Amino acid sequence: MNQKFTILFDLDGTLVDTAPDLIRAHNHVMKKFGYPSKSIDELRNAVGSGAKAIMAKGNGQWKWFDEKIQNEMSDEFISFYGKNILHESTLLNGVKEFLEWCKNQNVSMAVCTNKTEHLAIDLLKKIGIYDFFEYVSGYNTFEYCKPDPRHLLKTIEILNGDKNKSIMVGDSETDANAAKAAEIPMILLKYGYTEKKSEEIYHNHLIKDFIGIEKIISKYI
Repeated sequence: MNQKFTILFDLDGTLVDTAPDLIRAHNHVMKKFGYPSKSIDELRNAVGSGAKAIMAKGNGQWKWFDEKIQNEMSDEFISFYGKNILHESTLLNGVKEFLEWCKNQNVSMAVCTNKTEHLAIDLLKKIGIYDFFEYVSGYNTFEYCKPDPRHLLKTIEILNGDKNKSIMVGDSETDANAAKAAEIPMILLKYGYTEKKSEEIYHNHLIKDFIGIEKIISKYI
């Protein structure tokens, strides 16, 4: 039996545009703790890096907060976001059609995200694509997470895959650096949650959405 091809997907900014709901959670926390809210344009590039990164960019005074306050704000963020995880978030263009194509091609699929595992699973279920994936690994699934390549390699191992028959799809340098270190090809979303330009980020292929991505994957499988 031939080894199945494996595709690893980032979640935020890759499969799902989660920025509106993440920034909504940020603004809830800021209001509760007495700080100004921010627009989606001001924070969009930071949302892929986690709750603390969003609040750090959104509030220049973050570095002045002691660890206790930081943790309280982060806990409030996670709590609010978890209860409002699918308010305005949407699938990127062509995602569901591509996942269906992969399933028909007998491709193994998993999500490798730095989102908390239970939140990632909850979002995938509520937005209707969870059943396409054989495994979901979050930032707290293992003792390491992206950009550590072991996040990707361990997930491939769990799928009984082969890194030489795998590819990563993501939107930021965190995904790209993990893929590069794992020595697997990288498909980069052009307008991701990052302040870096596409040409500054490692990738083998550059896409704006999932329309036509099967042409790229077909070359590998």
